[in-house]
This record gives sequence, C-alpha cells and structure tokens, in this order.
Amino acid sequence: MADPKGFLKHTRELPTTRDVETRLKDYKEIYQDFATDKTIDQASRCMDCGVPFCHNGCPLGNVIPEFNDAVYREDWKEAFDILSSTNNFPEFTGRICPAPCEAACVLGINQPAVAIEHIEKSISEKAYEMGYIKAEPPVIRTGKKVAVVGSGPAGLAAADQLNQAGHLVTVFERNDKVGGLLRYGIPDFKLEKWIIERRVKIMEDEGIEFRTNAHIGDNIDPKVLLNAFDCVVLCGGSTVPRDLQIKGRELNGVHFAMDFLEQQNRRVSNIPVSGEDIFATDKNVVVIGGGDTGADCVGTSNRQKAKSVTQLEIMPIPNQERDMNTWPNWPLILRTSSSHEEGCDREWAINTKEFVGDEQGNLKALKLVELVWEKDTSSGRYTFKEKPDSEKEIPCELALLAAGFLHPQKKGMIAQLDLDLDERGNIKTENYQTSNPMIFSAGDMRRGQSLVVWAIAEGREAAKAVDTFLGSQ
Repeated sequence: MADPKGFLKHTRELPTTRDVETRLKDYKEIYQDFATDKTIDQASRCMDCGVPFCHNGCPLGNVIPEFNDAVYREDWKEAFDILSSTNNFPEFTGRICPAPCEAACVLGINQPAVAIEHIEKSISEKAYEMGYIKAEPPVIRTGKKVAVVGSGPAGLAAADQLNQAGHLVTVFERNDKVGGLLRYGIPDFKLEKWIIERRVKIMEDEGIEFRTNAHIGDNIDPKVLLNAFDCVVLCGGSTVPRDLQIKGRELNGVHFAMDFLEQQNRRVSNIPVSGEDIFATDKNVVVIGGGDTGADCVGTSNRQKAKSVTQLEIMPIPNQERDMNTWPNWPLILRTSSSHEEGCDREWAINTKEFVGDEQGNLKALKLVELVWEKDTSSGRYTFKEKPDSEKEIPCELALLAAGFLHPQKKGMIAQLDLDLDERGNIKTENYQTSNPMIFSAGDMRRGQSLVVWAIAEGREAAKAVDTFLGSQ
C-alpha cells in the first residue's frame, strides 16, 4: 500500500465529458483526456483492505488493490501484468463495464468508491502506448483444432485463452465484421470500433483465424465443424429479443432496439445497411425498456436529431441513494447515463397498452397506463395493477423495444446439433460442456443475457474446460 492516506487526501475524480452540444454532433467517445498524475491520485485512494470485496464484486476476479498500487508507483508494466492475468480485454471493460467492483469497494461504504474502471482503462491504454500489448504467439502448438462460434466478448476470450494454450483456433462469425455485441450492439460514443480492430489484429498475428459471413446452421452445416475440429465452443449470444405483442405491433415505426443500434453502428463504420432504414430524425421517439440498451437508443436518437425522446420503464423508480445494507452487492438505485444527460424524459411504473396508428399503417402514438406496484406479504413477490383513470396517449412515430433478450436463436445451429436446453431456453451445460461431449458453450448463449465482463469470464472458464477435455499439459 503506497499511500496509506491517499483516500483522505483525494476524492473521487473522473475524466470530464465533452459538452452535450458538441458530442451530439458526432459518435466519438464522450470523455476528454485525463492527466496521468490524476489517475495516479485515484489509484492512491485504494485502501488495500484486509478483505478486498472488489475481488468478489468483479466476475473476472481482477486483482484490484495490487494493480492500483502498481499504478501509484507508476510501474505500468507490473500493473498491466496483474490486470491481464485475469482480464483478456481491459480496454473493453474499462469503457463499458458497469463496474460491480466499485459497488463492492470498501471505501464506498462512506465515501465515493475508488475509480477502478477508469484505472483499468488507463492501464490498458498505457500498455498499448508502451508496447506491452503486442502479438505473442504460443511457442508450442498442440496440434488440436478448436472452432469457436461467435466473436462477441465470450468468443474472443475463449479463442484468446485456447490459442495461448497452443491449440489451433478458428473463430466463426455470422456477421460481416468481428465483435458481436461489441461491434453492432454498443454505440461508438461508448466504444469506438477501432478499439476492437486493434485487438483483433493482435489476435490474428498470434495465429487465430477469423472467418466472417460464416453463419453456422445457415450457410455452414454445423456437422462440418464436428468433423473438421477436435472441439467446438458455442458463444453465439442471447439474440432473441423480448417482444411486446399488443395491439398495433405490426405498424410501421415499431422496431427492436438492436435493429436500430446495429444500423447506426454500420453507418458510422461505413458498412452497408440492409433492410428498411430506421431513423429517429424529426420523430417523437419512445424507448420501451429502462436498461443500458434503452439508454443507448436514447443517445443514438439524440444524435439523429429526434424531435423528442422518452424512455419508459415498467418498474417503479428506484431510490436515488444507496441503502448500505446491500453492500457489497450490486445496488438497485437510480442511475443516470450520459445519454440521459443529453436529453430524455424518463417515466417509471408505466405500461404500454397499445401502438396507435394512422390510416396509412404508420405509428402515430402510444397508449400508456400508470401502474401501482404492491408486495404480496405471504410470498414476498411484487405485482402491479393499473392505476384508475391514468390512461393517456403520447405522440410517437418511432417506438424502440429494449426490454431485453429471451434466449439464443434455436432455429438453425442449436436445432441441427440437437443440444439439450435448460428451462429458460439457453444451452444446458455441465462445466460448460453440452449434451454433446465435443461441444462446449459460454456467454449469454449459456447463462442468459448478462454483462460483457461476465461474457469474458465465461469464455475464460469454458476455455479451461476445453483445454482439460483435449488433454492439454
């Protein structure tokens, strides 16, 4: 512990954002540069706790006090070595992770938590700048061939680990670019795509082969993989969105959030867009769903110059202050993202009853009703009922459904491989191994919709199970 009084000398400080008017004109990252000495001050706030609960808060088990200490001493090589021992892609998680480690920070009990996510990003960028992150192909190859299906964070992590273990890895991606959710689901103002391409280039130089436009179960028979590879790892994600089957669902102007986000990500990267163009320009936009995907739709709609943006959440508004009885667990509190700061009306405890259209079949309004949530004293479960005389209509020409995802797509690859599924429709596994011993699975396809940091953790653990299965020494 380099500075025992660091948390007394400094309060939490993060990079400032570019002003709203400026950043709404582009899709660049919203944060401005942050002086290195300020990052060192932030690292000094880590208290080197006797029991560092941040370890448990992080799905990857990042060794946080140790890399904070290395940053304080300006030993960026040691900091990177510590961080990369548990996290394959700190440049991703340092930008888009909600930081459950910070929620578990002991300092956070009575002060603002240590800025762990920012420090993680700083370590990764310093490592690139100083040449610590470079292609390092394995010295010995096992001769075993592994196919990884899906190039999202779980697939990339599994591929990276298996390649480091000496196996010959080929990643199959059904889309035209590598990255999965990172590429087409997360807007550039949160994660610019050159960051993905920088990492993928290193992985290619280390011997990993990437095949795009390779849709297993569609233009490639999955049984071909079973014949050509010693093992297959399915990391395709949870891609079936939760729909809202109410009156007017068929109207023009009702779309899934991910379709909207993918199109804009393609435009920013100058990649052709297929299908009907979805634009928020000069429209009253309503985002149905209060999570991160919904917030991404808000930020994108504002950049497309929507007339108005409203975000609806069916649950009641959370507390603005954290109840410390929940520490070190993830608190359910009101969170305001940078997208909300750019302009958005947020409504809570609201249910959408109907999409209202005009004579041409275009969406023109939403019919909403307020909800009252009540707790059942016997079961402890919350249920809702409609608030009397609260029904209303609001203008809406573009409704974006951002209510989460149900499970992976079953038609095609999963059906053709005849894999067992769990009660939620995800691929059923035991120690990441499916009902077919040659096939493993990781990420959202296995555990359900979750965080990028969980996907990386899943990919790492699945790779460990595959390595054991292949008899690696």
